[in-house]
Amino acid sequence: MSLDTQGDGNQIPAPALPRRAWAPDDGTLAGLLRLMGADTAADTGADRGARTVDLTGAARVPVPVRRVVHGDTLFHENASAEAIYFVRSGTFKTFRTAEDGYEQVLCFAGRGELLGLDAVCIGRHPNASVALEDSSVYALTMQDIFTLGRRFPVLDRALLMAASSQLTHSGEIADVMAAVAAESRLARFLLQYSARMQANGQSPRRFVLRMTRRDIASQLGLAHETISRSFSALAASGCVQVNNREVSIVDLAGLRVMARSTRGPLDEAARSGTEAVVAPPLDPWVAGSARLAPRRGSARGMPRRAAATA
Repeated sequence: MSLDTQGDGNQIPAPALPRRAWAPDDGTLAGLLRLMGADTAADTGADRGARTVDLTGAARVPVPVRRVVHGDTLFHENASAEAIYFVRSGTFKTFRTAEDGYEQVLCFAGRGELLGLDAVCIGRHPNASVALEDSSVYALTMQDIFTLGRRFPVLDRALLMAASSQLTHSGEIADVMAAVAAESRLARFLLQYSARMQANGQSPRRFVLRMTRRDIASQLGLAHETISRSFSALAASGCVQVNNREVSIVDLAGLRVMARSTRGPLDEAARSGTEAVVAPPLDPWVAGSARLAPRRGSARGMPRRAAATA
């Protein structure tokens, strides 16, 4: 992933392809393609650049726009797949429900991202998707995927780019899970979310998390109480400011350092035998205190004397 340098010298992951705002011909194939940035194609020859793609014909092809109210389901797990969906506005949570009722969050999707592609090969949705705010999507039927693809090769290119983007996001999730420390996982999550905000033309430094603390915990493989403590730790380090669900990245360079530390600052403090400095909770999102690293010569959570005999 490439890097953009901000005015203060900090760096943030730059988007590979910017998302486009919808055009006046919204509700058509042309509007969908513009949303995906497919109205400009990159030249691959020596004279690299971008050329405009003629979407006159696509402007006459209707593609339904479906509006989904906050909390409503776009598609249910194991439901027959009738279409794939391109997020036009809003945010969605994709998840799978275990036999005991636990919701395992798989991903969050925003404007310009694709939902339901994994249902094409099996004819049903292996997971469910719910709107986290009032949202809308382009619904491209399974039949249109192939028939329109033959008429408009630019659609095939857009689908290929969207599928590639999904694979990239899957790799990013694996990168998040590779971190042992909860603070590092959260820092990586926030950096990735920031990059996606920038890709959508929004502020990468200040944004609203549409998902709940429990949703984030589920995707990161953590308890939701741990997420609260991790937000508190990041705030105490001066990397972020949190006001309910609104997050401001104050020290981007520091957050990147936190993300690179696989073990996390609290674990490193434990290894060096120093006390971790923890700030008091700032708001309901960061309620609870972060755990303190044990003193030198003691095992985790054990008094010195007990540690000496352990």
